[in-house]
Amino acid sequence: MASSPSLLPLLLLAIPFSAALVGAAAPRAFACGRGSPAAGLPFCQSWRPVQARVRDLIGRLTVPEKVALLVDNAAGVPRLGIPAYEWWSEALHGVANVGPGVRLGGAYPGVTSFPQVISSAASFNATLWELMGKVVSDEARALYNAGRAGLTFWSPNVNIYRDPRWGRGQETPGEDPTVSARYAAAYVRGLQQPYGGPRGHSRLKVAACCKHYTAYDLDNWNGYDRFHFNAKVSKQDLEDTYDVPFKACVVEGKVASVMCSYNQVNGVPSCADPNLLRNTIRGQWRLNGYIVSDCDSVDVYYNLQHYGSSPEDAVAYALKAGLDLDCGPFLGKYTESALNKGKVSVADIDAALTHTIAVQMRLGMFDGDDQPFGNLGQQDVCSSAHRNLALEAARQAMVLLKNDAGALPLSPSHLGTVAVIGPNSDVTNTMIGNYAGNPCAYTSPLQGINKYVKTVHQVGCNGVACGGQQPIEAAVEAARRADATILVVGLDQSFEAEGRDRVSILLPGRQQELVSKVAAACRGPTVLVIMSGGPLDVSFAEADPKIAAILWAGYPGQAGGAAIADVIFGTHNPGGKLPVTWYPQDYVDKVPMTNMAMRPDPSTGYPGRSYRFYKGPVVYPFGHGLTYAKFTHALALAPTQLSVQLAGFRAEPFNSTALSGRAVRVTHARCDGLSIPVHVDVTNAGDRDGAHTVLVFWRPPSGHGAADKQLVAFEKVHLAAGERARVAMGVDVCKDLSVADASGIRRIPLGEHSLEIGDLTHTISLKAEALRR
Repeated sequence: MASSPSLLPLLLLAIPFSAALVGAAAPRAFACGRGSPAAGLPFCQSWRPVQARVRDLIGRLTVPEKVALLVDNAAGVPRLGIPAYEWWSEALHGVANVGPGVRLGGAYPGVTSFPQVISSAASFNATLWELMGKVVSDEARALYNAGRAGLTFWSPNVNIYRDPRWGRGQETPGEDPTVSARYAAAYVRGLQQPYGGPRGHSRLKVAACCKHYTAYDLDNWNGYDRFHFNAKVSKQDLEDTYDVPFKACVVEGKVASVMCSYNQVNGVPSCADPNLLRNTIRGQWRLNGYIVSDCDSVDVYYNLQHYGSSPEDAVAYALKAGLDLDCGPFLGKYTESALNKGKVSVADIDAALTHTIAVQMRLGMFDGDDQPFGNLGQQDVCSSAHRNLALEAARQAMVLLKNDAGALPLSPSHLGTVAVIGPNSDVTNTMIGNYAGNPCAYTSPLQGINKYVKTVHQVGCNGVACGGQQPIEAAVEAARRADATILVVGLDQSFEAEGRDRVSILLPGRQQELVSKVAAACRGPTVLVIMSGGPLDVSFAEADPKIAAILWAGYPGQAGGAAIADVIFGTHNPGGKLPVTWYPQDYVDKVPMTNMAMRPDPSTGYPGRSYRFYKGPVVYPFGHGLTYAKFTHALALAPTQLSVQLAGFRAEPFNSTALSGRAVRVTHARCDGLSIPVHVDVTNAGDRDGAHTVLVFWRPPSGHGAADKQLVAFEKVHLAAGERARVAMGVDVCKDLSVADASGIRRIPLGEHSLEIGDLTHTISLKAEALRR
């Protein structure tokens, strides 16, 4: 965090998060309330330790009652006053009426819809991510109090955005493990807002869930689908790429749940793999919560992947691997039979229920009438503060890709008429992407632009598919008569979505033709706005001198149109950066989606993936983003040498026959406090106030199989024109400067390491030093 008093205008927003835990008009208790047959029993006594309460409740249940609690639409236990509960609610970027747990309507017709995750990631602003989580948790609790939602939300999606064609990449924080890990922990903290209780057993406002574990990033491509796909992943890539955000969720974010995915990983279904679930999530990372299947995953691996010779075998694989809850009916149908056939034990069932019921108790669901956050209600949904934050988030999501000769911002006073053109120029629902609820209200791009200038509107394409006969000539004529043209093109959920991966990353149909013809006809500047979740090859537009500026709006949420207009007309100075690489079309033409390797393979010509490993041509690189200001860096503090204490061990050769160099195994190093301070003075040398993200990249010594460069730290700072601020960051040596070897073991390379911050390069020499006793 920067030391400047003006960190971000965002922090000055007056968002009335409720500090009170109990209100006068608390909602009806879930269980253990007045009149409940169990009101005096130990599991209803909130002062007892959670685990003691859980043991008491489980001890009172019959086997059929236990089995009925293993599925998402858990049955009630009327004799104990426990009602049915639906575990499946969603809150990816706002409470979503997707799945059976959320029911909008009546006094709650809509909720605040923030930008889709890939757009929020472009802000590179962890403070914003946590603030959004807090708003979502307020609205989630309000809906729960009204009987319209649960308290267990299966969000966020933190899978690595490995391939630009993936339809669900829009739901993720992007391709970089560091960004994804920090987003995961920040959003989870915002949602859960832990309070009270002993360490590791804190109470929760809502329970978040990080999904989909692991190496899940293919839905339906060229005959391969997520229900049958076997992701062949090296231990090295699992350790330094795919698992990184999930580990951060559990270890740093203290998430209450992890969801396993549909696909197999190296031949074993994720939801049936004890190494992934029991050994890694719960054993190594020490999850304090439950593990849930993606919906119908157990059924999928039995009936589609043919994993297990009987339904009872499939149940045994799931429970013994560490799965606690089945989103779907499979465990509810076959667990008793598996028990009777000796495939599982009552202890296996009890272990699963211990984890799910403990989370419900941490949420206060068994606290009777003394309900936490019971004061949150209708006034806390779609409040003016929440709407303001949605607008601020949308502004920070904007990424300016091109701005020739300072064409932007446009000056409204110098414009007569502006032509607003394109299939996404007046859309509403498209702006929110998927896994969303009904927004409080929409501002479309046309509506946002209309607040600044007089407009003439032509769609040019009747929808983003833009095939066949289209009104392109009408759009060209509108542009010919206008003083400036704003084209809003791109994608929607008909091209990229869950269950729908792309084949091409070009603009669909005749959209490129529309853009080029309109730009050629316009007598003033042409601004291209791209609305999409995934990257697009728009190299034609980058090279076209008639297209003065290009703005990536992503899927910017309910206030997206206002944010687009604010950037184009200069009310907001853009500061977003790309969280994914934008590749040319020929990259995807030669790289199959099924190849999970991150690193290149020169022997086959495989080029590798993401900015960390791919070195070929790009349309726009990861981290690219322009601004109307000019920011400079000066390194204020960073060491030139650092010793890694070995705690009794020696430095050893790097564990790979193909690699050379010396490194310290992380488990052999004294990691506590082993951090590199990096302080950077940032100056806004421009004439406009603006926000800037300081990106710190690391280049390791050669010969260790590491990424060519890797983002290891970032912070966002807001500076007035002419202002300077010091941004203080830390680089954790064991976590950030370590490399996974071929066996997935992390080691710290010794030698010369480089840190790159903008145009600055700083070298740090790491050496090993035996611990003195």
